Amino acid sequence: MELNNKTVIVTGAGSGIGRVIALELAGRGANVVCAARREHNIKETVSLIEAQGGSALAVATDITQYKQVQMMVDTAIGKFGQVDVLINNAGSFMALGAVWETDIDQWMQDISVNLTGTYLCSRAVLQHMIQRNQGIIITMRGGCMIPGGTGYSCSKVAIPRFTELLAMELKQESSNVICFSMAPGFVHTDMTDYQITEPMGLKWLPSSKDAIDQGQDRPPQDCAVTTAELIEMACSQMNGGQYSAGEDMQALQKSFTA
Repeated sequence: MELNNKTVIVTGAGSGIGRVIALELAGRGANVVCAARREHNIKETVSLIEAQGGSALAVATDITQYKQVQMMVDTAIGKFGQVDVLINNAGSFMALGAVWETDIDQWMQDISVNLTGTYLCSRAVLQHMIQRNQGIIITMRGGCMIPGGTGYSCSKVAIPRFTELLAMELKQESSNVICFSMAPGFVHTDMTDYQITEPMGLKWLPSSKDAIDQGQDRPPQDCAVTTAELIEMACSQMNGGQYSAGEDMQALQKSFTA
């Protein structure tokens, strides 16, 4: 899909990976709808995009609330006419510690944002995409074996299966809508800063601090460029697939034509 003049919703666009993805896609000519709970953050992202001559819109959205999610989609359509791509990027990793000591509300928040939020955003935009018989949904997945981070891990391990099942449902309906997941890798963000400053994070996830201290974190720009390239080469063979930041695009392209 050529990104120029296409409309993309990016959740979690107020900071971190989401902001960098929003900037990258806008730089390639897309209209970017920046969604997150903190309005001042997404307005800042929009300002950065507009300063580079891009087109963007800030829509404050709690993706765990379906009415807000539907409003996000309706606002995007009202402004730009259609939604071509949804990037389920918003994530939560708040519950730190062993199962018997985690904060219950934080654990439930991780599940709600990472899994339920993905479902709600996908559900809302799919009604529009299926009617148009085109569109792309990309969902960020993450580490699925993280002791001390069961809420995050369990919700993220569900993303590939959710994506696979959605792809099967779309195929059964003979829809041209494409969905796949992408692993960004370990990126230094506000989320990881939380992990390396909280006592439970230091106890259970010492590798996070070690990776940052040793410069082993992946630059968020890698995720943004890979996301853009996957959108531009999206095809039916990718439906339900799992990809990673830094993907070898030439090798991937060859695998589709082999």
